[in-house]
Amino acid sequence: MEIRYQKMAKAFKALSDPKRVKIVDMLGCGEMCACVLLKAFEITQPTLAHDMKVLTDAEIVVSRREGKRTMYSLNWTTLKRMNRIMEGLVAQCDAQDKK
Repeated sequence: MEIRYQKMAKAFKALSDPKRVKIVDMLGCGEMCACVLLKAFEITQPTLAHDMKVLTDAEIVVSRREGKRTMYSLNWTTLKRMNRIMEGLVAQCDAQDKK
């Protein structure tokens, strides 16, 4: 299978967890420190670290260090690619409905 489909499958799989979807939604407002994200959930830091690793490995989120803090933001390139795939599916569905 083509690499791009493997990457997209990994990205969609990363969003199969409601907590990760909420993280992505929160990051839609802009870059955030892991400490801010942690406060939004009743989870441990290692659990958040695992979820952030899944999101960064799927290239949905990017991270950078700022002193002792890790700052996270969305990778808009990946999200736009995912959106194009979904728009294509909806267009195909619409075309089928018109037949």
